[in-house]
Amino acid sequence: MAEAATFEQFKLNRQLLDAVKEAGFVIPTDIQQKAIPVILGGQEVIGIAQTGTGKTAAYLLPVLMKIKYAQGDDPRAVILVPTKELTLQIGEHAAQLAKYTDLRILCLYGGVGIKPQIEAIKKGVDILITTPGRFMELYLQKELATKLIKTLVIDEADRMMDMGFLNQIRKIMDVLPRKRQNLLFSATFSEKVEKLSADFLEFPVKIEVTPQSTPARQVEQVLYHVPNLKTKINFIEYLLQDREEFNRVMIFTRTKSNADAVSKYIDRKELGPVRVVHSNKSQNTRINAVNEFKEGGLRVLVTTDVTARGIDVTKVSHVINFDVPILYEDYVHRIGRTGRAFQEGKAITLVTKAEEYHIEKIEKLIREKITEKKLPAEIEIAKTSFEEAQAMARDVDQRKRRDDPDFKGAFHDKKYLRDKE
Repeated sequence: MAEAATFEQFKLNRQLLDAVKEAGFVIPTDIQQKAIPVILGGQEVIGIAQTGTGKTAAYLLPVLMKIKYAQGDDPRAVILVPTKELTLQIGEHAAQLAKYTDLRILCLYGGVGIKPQIEAIKKGVDILITTPGRFMELYLQKELATKLIKTLVIDEADRMMDMGFLNQIRKIMDVLPRKRQNLLFSATFSEKVEKLSADFLEFPVKIEVTPQSTPARQVEQVLYHVPNLKTKINFIEYLLQDREEFNRVMIFTRTKSNADAVSKYIDRKELGPVRVVHSNKSQNTRINAVNEFKEGGLRVLVTTDVTARGIDVTKVSHVINFDVPILYEDYVHRIGRTGRAFQEGKAITLVTKAEEYHIEKIEKLIREKITEKKLPAEIEIAKTSFEEAQAMARDVDQRKRRDDPDFKGAFHDKKYLRDKE
């Protein structure tokens, strides 16, 4: 198959081409070049592509092209996604690409009142972007007609599986017409995703634009060995002194308490503007913070992995992993927030003794070594508290015991408890 040099070669209609041009897309990305002609040809597709590769437009453009214009009241395509944030993000993307059409695109998700969504459905809809739970809730209330749905897209399939949506997806498939085109997109092709694809795709074309779990080529990755949390905080302060280079920064933490603590510290040191996003924040607060970050009103967004796949911002200068993720695929998704749309980006990971285990696993997953650098001399090395040293030693023990049932444990060995720094 000849690779397209421009979007014109996909034989999209003028309305879509005008919207693509206005959105600033010039050269189709790898996944777009490979997936769009196949989807337009009516084949089923498994698309393995990480965030930041243009995969959303790779399925949206052919779906919009196939549906073309508003017709009747009932939906003809459904895009399933795992979270509210992604529903809204993809809805925004779809609205941008459908700008010069009369297509009606509706986002459905839980956590908000169902009545306004029912009223919106009754006004007529062509494309639904929805979480599985809210889709089934509306269907069971007989508020959602499925008989005209001819296209099903499952996006972020690996995340869907991690979040336990398999049974809901199966129920949705049971209520859709049998004759339909199925498209599955995922950042990784795990065993669960493979099983899902085997269950509902017929003779799919598998399109993999980068090796599984390979970080975006434009992202420079470095890590620093840091003795404790307080030194991590000192390091963040040191990095954020450089306002010119660190101009739009995402900081990822493993816990909500760490996210809050880092955000408050940055605010107190006047290194922001900064906002924090995690699952304890209301939906509106999260959306407003993300939009403010997108528009350049925020310098720093501190977040847990709730938004690792839910933000599409093209000019994130740096991703800082304050904590190393313990779901290793989340590392790829986190650093995929930078280096998007042909921009260069940098990912910095801060690693304690207890987190070294996870780095080894991440490097195995991404099939490359992350460059190690020495801590700059200007950073104040804080003393590790006895409690934190104990917690890290306990964590190391648990990991070793899990890998080796005969491991006796070193928790009481003084070398783990003594502060060496």
